[in-house]
Amino acid sequence: MSVWDDLVGQDSVVTTLRAATQDAAHGGGPSMTHAWLFTGPPGSGRSNAALAFAAALQCERGGCGECHSCTTAAAGSHPDITIISTDGLSIGTDVARDHVRKAALRPALGRWQVLVVEDADRLTDQAANALLKSIEEPSKHTVWMLCAPAVEDVLITIRSRCRPVLLRTPPTHAIASLLVQRDGIEPQLAAAVAAASQGHIGRARGLARDEASRERRRRILAIPSGLRGIGSALEAAQRIHEEATQRAAQVADDADARELDDLKQSWGVEDRGRRPAGYAGALSGLDKEQKRRRTRLARDSIDGVLLDLLSLCRDVAAAQLAPTAPLVNADVTDQVQRLAELWTPESTMRHIGAIVETREALAANAAPLLSLEAMMIGFLD
Repeated sequence: MSVWDDLVGQDSVVTTLRAATQDAAHGGGPSMTHAWLFTGPPGSGRSNAALAFAAALQCERGGCGECHSCTTAAAGSHPDITIISTDGLSIGTDVARDHVRKAALRPALGRWQVLVVEDADRLTDQAANALLKSIEEPSKHTVWMLCAPAVEDVLITIRSRCRPVLLRTPPTHAIASLLVQRDGIEPQLAAAVAAASQGHIGRARGLARDEASRERRRRILAIPSGLRGIGSALEAAQRIHEEATQRAAQVADDADARELDDLKQSWGVEDRGRRPAGYAGALSGLDKEQKRRRTRLARDSIDGVLLDLLSLCRDVAAAQLAPTAPLVNADVTDQVQRLAELWTPESTMRHIGAIVETREALAANAAPLLSLEAMMIGFLD
């Protein structure tokens, strides 16, 4: 099993990265460069591709998947592979500068000092500018790998200095096959969750492994059929908002407590003792970043609901206008058919437009609950 096996449906990408790995092993060549930009839709495996490439560069056999370099890279413990990610809304200048300093160091064990920026689209302009010099003129043994949904999401001065690698949405059958072969999922369930995930490998795996996640999805898909008036529309919006807030808290509470403990230890603070000068500012900064993380997690949860509803509306449109087209949500075919009879094709398209507008409004920092309420009331038309 090699490091490339998890890159589902990305044959051309694997070919490109293998060629670069081979050139790198021979001291350089036209296929290898020191800055890469991995782009593709959510779930396509941008970070997985970057991490597989990072492991292959450190491996003496080009990514065998079994040696110490490959296994430590997979576990996230390789000393010469640094993963830069964020749970917040952005990656700031201080974080970027810390990693620029690390990029200048020689590898401790491997052949390369590899830095993977998982959310390059969340770099602030100032943070991107802090990375620019290192990406433009990297140290001899340094490789930068940036990941973002689209090339346009990265500052032009950065992307112009990176070699682009475009990943595509994996086909449903390839995801289902991966779930069966690697995770031991029953074929019928694998096919259903692969279709429901709409090409998102991580979501497909989550649905396959967790019955609670599948039940939550079924509840979301049942929302439009259960709307009877403005009251029920407002209640549905409130439930989505509250559940998103609760899910964000479940993730954030433990992380917040751990980060606060780490901050106290680094500053030598005791709960009832004196606080060093500067600690208050550090505490305030941490508090702001933790609030940003909660906001992001809640909005991500809401966006997942909107994507499920969007897939349902797509299926309704297909049932109305192209009855032979395969359904994304084939497991709720009866529900899709009922909505296809209840709605007109015109109203279905309005609902699709309303969901898209809600996603755009939330991305522009609109109030989540108000946006959800307006969308749900629109489903009554």
